[in-house]
Formats: sequence, C-alpha cells, structure tokens
Amino acid sequence: MPRTPKLPKLSPRAVVILTLAVGLGLPAVLFAAVLVLSPVTKPLMVDWFVGSVLGHDPATWPYTKLIYGLVVGLLAFVLINFGAIISGMTVWWEMRVSSRMQSRVGYNRAGAGGFFQWVADAVKLLFKEDLIPAEADSMLFRAAPYFVMTGFALTFVALPFGESLIAADLNVGIFYLTAVTALVVVGILLAGWSSNSKWALFGGMRSAAQVVSYEIPAGIALMVPVLMSGTLSMQGIIQAQGAWPWQWHAFTNPACSVAFVIYFISQLAEGNRTPFDLPEAESELVAGYLSEYSGFRFALYFLVEFGNLWVMAAVAATLFLGGWQIPGVGPEDYAAAKGSGAFPALAWWGLQIVSMVVMATKTILVLNVIVWVRWTLPRMRIDQMMNLCWKYLVPWAFVTFVFSLLWQLVVARAPVLSTATGVVLTLAFLATLVLFGRQVKANLTAAGDHVDLTNW
Repeated sequence: MPRTPKLPKLSPRAVVILTLAVGLGLPAVLFAAVLVLSPVTKPLMVDWFVGSVLGHDPATWPYTKLIYGLVVGLLAFVLINFGAIISGMTVWWEMRVSSRMQSRVGYNRAGAGGFFQWVADAVKLLFKEDLIPAEADSMLFRAAPYFVMTGFALTFVALPFGESLIAADLNVGIFYLTAVTALVVVGILLAGWSSNSKWALFGGMRSAAQVVSYEIPAGIALMVPVLMSGTLSMQGIIQAQGAWPWQWHAFTNPACSVAFVIYFISQLAEGNRTPFDLPEAESELVAGYLSEYSGFRFALYFLVEFGNLWVMAAVAATLFLGGWQIPGVGPEDYAAAKGSGAFPALAWWGLQIVSMVVMATKTILVLNVIVWVRWTLPRMRIDQMMNLCWKYLVPWAFVTFVFSLLWQLVVARAPVLSTATGVVLTLAFLATLVLFGRQVKANLTAAGDHVDLTNW
C-alpha cells in the first residue's frame, strides 16, 4: 500500500518566522481591512464613489443600491472573520497563559509556542462527523448553534474600533448590543432542550437562569455611563469622556467605579466564564448544553465563547475607560485633519490608526484580566452564584444608579468636582497597582521563585 509522502520539516528558525508572520500579519490585515472599509462603506463615501469615480448620479443611477449592498456585505464578511480569528487566537493565548500559571508546558507542537494549534483544532472539528442524537429534536438541535453565532456576529455592528471606525454608530447602540446578545442564551437554551439529554437540559436551564439573573445588574450598571454621557450611542459615550485616565467615566464618578466592577462580574457570569461556568461544569454535567454536540456545531459554541471575550472587553473599554480617545487630540483635530474633500486626507487616516491602536490596547488589557480571573478563582456553587447576584450586585447596581443621578446634579453646579474625583481615583488606582506589584514580588521572593518568560 503506497504511503503518503511526508512534507519536509521546517527548521526551527523558519517555524518561528512563519509563526510571527501569521501571528502578527493576520491581525494586521484584519485591522487594516476594518480601517479602510469602515469609513468608505458610509453612504456619503459610496455616493462620492458613484458620482466622482463611476460618473453617475447616485440618486438616479439604478445600481447605487447594489453598490451599497456590496460594500456592506464586504464589511460584514471582514467583521465576522475578525471575530472568528480573534476567537481562535484568544484560545491559544489563554491556553499558553493558563499553562504558565499552572507550571505546565501547554500548547507546544504546532508552530512556535504551539501557535497553530487553534488552526489545527478548527480544521479537525470542521471535518469531524456531525452527530445528531436519534431522540433529539433534529431541527432545533441543528439551528441552536446558529442562534448563538448570530448573536455574537451582530455585536460587531455597533462595536467601535476607532474614532470613525464603526460599522454603524446607532443612536441606541448599547441598547442594541444588549438586545442582540440575548440570542446567545436563546441558542444555549435551545441546545439544552433539543438534545434530549438530562445533562444538556440541566446545563441549558442553568445558563438561562444565570444569564437572566445577571442581566439585571449588568443592565443597571450600563445605565451609569449612559446617564453620565446623555446618549446610548457607543461613539457618543466615548466622546463624552477624555483621553486621560482622570477623564474616564470609571474615575470621574465614584459610583461608576463600582458600576464597572458590577458590569465586569456580570459579564463573566453571562459569558459562562469561571467562576461562573456552571452551565458547562464538566465535573457535574459532563459538558452541560454541549454534551451532545460534535464537529462544526461544537466548534461554533467555543468560537462564540472565546470571541465574546473581545466583545466584553471592548464594551468595558468603551463605556468606562475612554475608548479610542487619544491624549491631546480633540474633535477639532479630526475635522482639521480630514480636510475639505470628500475623501479624507492622509493625516486623518493616521489619527484613525492611532485611535484604533489605543482602543485595541485597552481591549487586550481587559481581556487579559478576564483570562487571569478564570485561571485564578475556583468555580462557585449555584446558590453562591445566585446569592452574589440578587443579594449584592442588584442592590449595589441600584445604589450606583441613584447616586449617579444625584452626582450629575452636583457636578452640573460644580464641574471641578468631577476633575478632582478623577485625579484622586486615578492616583488610588495607581497606588493599588504599585502595592499589588510589590506584594507579588514579595511572594515570589519568599517562595524562592522568579519570573521566567524564556519558555514562550
């Protein structure tokens, strides 16, 4: 029987170069595509293209709407791929971080540092057999993963990447995000019910109870930055903040700092992240609502779970941490850099790149905190999880909302109070970071250990 010829093995240096090229090049291409397509898919730019480049009147040319559809479809394709690829890369990053935290090797076979493992896993799952249990509700079982995927993909419509880099700056942006993410829990509940398995049903019921419960404190906490900004628009909320930390919502209002913590905890619960991963608790429910899934549909759930980390972190950066704001650059600078022509000048594109870098940096920092929490805290019991929500987070969320109402009245009379609070809370946050770093160093010294990053 003829053997399949093996591919020539790459040298270690070639593997590192290939890994760096893909690991850095792929995100760069995706961000560049978002940078170019987000502004040029706006109706004004499309009209300019039809009128100036194609030489037709956009109001009367019959194919103008076709052009609209094509550019919007292209942007949607890029955003969905962005979410999928960021999800895969987050899997690799989390597995590497968790392995370091647990003193084990982790991914190390496919590519340098095991970087291509997420690609190998994705390809494997795509080609695995798609099993449908004989007693399952076939139609709902097949459809459930697409509800989850749709809820995830639609979030990118209103998710800002930079000053003018957003698919659609909806005037009800945060309300829209809250609404479309409800599709995720619908998909999870359908998966649990349609599998006709008690483990899957328990997992789906747990998830529904968990998400519905934590949606209340999360929704109230979201209203605090909305109240401070006076708008539901994601871009409007960022524009209501400044670039420096003492100008962020999280620091200019003491109640908003608490609201940020409540939002963060609630998002961990809604995303089924540890210590709230009870819906898929493997020691109790096998894999919860995922127990009967395999192949491509199984992969969709994990794509959404890890892709949601980016969404959760980006929303937190938008509402509480100043979003894409660049220090020393205001709206008038963007307007001046744009120029008077229909197509923006080069300086405007430079500012957009910088704003995108700022936004991505904040998002990645919050994402790393989410990963850190997962591999630090143990799983809670179901009664502890519900107690935390209803006895602590919900009351405190109401307190932050009422306090913010009064705070806005006070700040309207004495605006300097907001700045003073921002400076004090920023200094307190920095002092906490310094103390934390010193305590970590003291713990490492006491244990005779040291920070070793050479095995990456």
